[in-house]
Amino acid sequence: MQRIALGIEYDGAAFHGWQSQPHGQTVQDVLEQAIGQVAAQPIRVHCAGRTDAGVHALNQVVHFDCAPASVRPQQAWIRGVNAHLPSSVCVRWAQPVAADFHARFDARARHYCYLLHNHPVRPALMHGRLGWHHHPLDAARMQAAAQALLGEHDFSAFRAAECQAKSAVKIMQQATVRRHGELIIFEFRADAFLQHMVRNMVGALVAVGNGREAVDSIARLLASGDRRRAAPTFSAAGLYLVGVDYAPHWNIPLPARIMPALFEI
Repeated sequence: MQRIALGIEYDGAAFHGWQSQPHGQTVQDVLEQAIGQVAAQPIRVHCAGRTDAGVHALNQVVHFDCAPASVRPQQAWIRGVNAHLPSSVCVRWAQPVAADFHARFDARARHYCYLLHNHPVRPALMHGRLGWHHHPLDAARMQAAAQALLGEHDFSAFRAAECQAKSAVKIMQQATVRRHGELIIFEFRADAFLQHMVRNMVGALVAVGNGREAVDSIARLLASGDRRRAAPTFSAAGLYLVGVDYAPHWNIPLPARIMPALFEI
């Protein structure tokens, strides 16, 4: 058997999330079908982090195993698989990896970015790719509040009720909020994330940015561990899995600086 790692980009608006479902309308489903066409065998892929319906990815990392008879040139796993994928999904890179590499369990950190259009009028061209809030937001207040998220915490106040993670304790390595014109950019990096965690943090920070909550409300929410005290879950439209960190010896490409190139930020 040979193990192959892929970097996947997708627009999540057309899919019911990452994880395979009976109706087949998920990113995992269409990716497995496309790889199977090239490999000429059934394929099961494993990802670095499952994304919810409507969430996008710039560098989702996956791996799969193929039999010796199914080994293909590296470009076949890119151009060949892309030929069988819908236009909203593509393979950006492919490479063989060690047999003990695992896209999920060997990940050291995940990077997420949330793009929020802060303007009285909703976006049209970027519909489904940006979140939107029509009241003015103070990015400096949100940046100050976000610092309470850094470090090791129990993030129960920001997890979905149906989250199946064994522990809500995660280590937040980056939490930044900045403005670029009408766009507010939230960036988070942690060892792992709970279901809806980023969207719930964004919702809580927006409540600080519009003056409904105090700057120290994020710290108080963390301490409470009570999801009922936090703001509603924010829209999935502006959320992107930007990349995944691995130890250097796995030779996995680093998360690309794609966001500035796409959005001039």
